[in-house]
Amino acid sequence: MAIDRRRLLLAAPLGVVALGGAGFYAMLRRMGQGNFDPHSLPSQLIGRHVPRFTLPAAGNARGFAGADLQAPGRIVLVNFFASWCVPCIEEARMLLHLSRQGIPIWGIAYKDKPADVARFLARHGNPYRRIVADLPGRVAINWGVYGVPETYLIDPRGIVRWRWAGAITSQVLAQDLRPLMRRYA
Repeated sequence: MAIDRRRLLLAAPLGVVALGGAGFYAMLRRMGQGNFDPHSLPSQLIGRHVPRFTLPAAGNARGFAGADLQAPGRIVLVNFFASWCVPCIEEARMLLHLSRQGIPIWGIAYKDKPADVARFLARHGNPYRRIVADLPGRVAINWGVYGVPETYLIDPRGIVRWRWAGAITSQVLAQDLRPLMRRYA
């Protein structure tokens, strides 16, 4: 029995290397086929209702809760952002552009102080119709947020249809988000 245990301990690192190699090979294959996108992270929320949550409004903004997204009646983008997030600055112009086109964007300030959020929005523009503060970051965990910015498309029935980890760029808007907004509008 001691020999079997020793063999198992020696085989464990080989198994880890084999799994890592298989994953790396699959990634290379998908990259070669042109369908590997590191921003396209899987989400357990896709096809499900928005998680229930209650958060305080950020500053003087109009707040919201998970119940407000259970059946919003039209598509809504939910954007997790922070004043300390460099990609959020990059994304700010695109969100303002979408907001001016009438797309409702609701913001969740992730682990950020209200005064810092207010300064960020004053400096880079405020695309959000509603903003809440997730200071402890617990709601972000329930959504499966990896980091900020992250954006979710919620359909009129309150179902999460899309998730993007990273800044929304003109390319992401044209290739991914616009077609989905037309589909679920």
